[in-house]
Amino acid sequence: MTHPIARSRDEAHLYLDLHPCRTCAGVDTTWEHAVVAVDGEPVARYSGVCSGCGAQRSHLFGLPEGEVVAERFPTFGGSEPSQLLDAGEWMWVADLTAGNVPADDPDAARQALAIAIASIDEVVKFIPPGEQDVPATAFWTERGKEMRDAEPGRFTAERLLVVRQTYQRIAERQ
Repeated sequence: MTHPIARSRDEAHLYLDLHPCRTCAGVDTTWEHAVVAVDGEPVARYSGVCSGCGAQRSHLFGLPEGEVVAERFPTFGGSEPSQLLDAGEWMWVADLTAGNVPADDPDAARQALAIAIASIDEVVKFIPPGEQDVPATAFWTERGKEMRDAEPGRFTAERLLVVRQTYQRIAERQ
């Protein structure tokens, strides 16, 4: 059984935040991380207890072929596109974080904008070399497809670059 690869700790935790408890829909879980063998394959296991209802939660992720070096916060992965979140989910994360930048806390504002910028970078990774648009195959979740269907023009290389530059300029003013 092949598990989707979590390219970094930041990506795994974002995935876990976006996939709440199946029992109570809560997201507050203190995750423990370990590398374990499943059917002879090494995988990353994240497990914990939901603070909302006490349910045991567990997720298994494949390991990346090479180590992803965290050069900045956040580091979601290397040059390859995500297997955990689709292009629309990354855009949703960018929208959510950029839309909630605190006005009275410059450090928190820079952190939120760093997440938004990194999320836009993740959307761009889905654009094949020589192409200008994120392909339809890069949207496989309900949320991701809804994001694309709502405004497909947001998923062009040109538009993504403009959004990224805008977030970067705002972050530099913090």
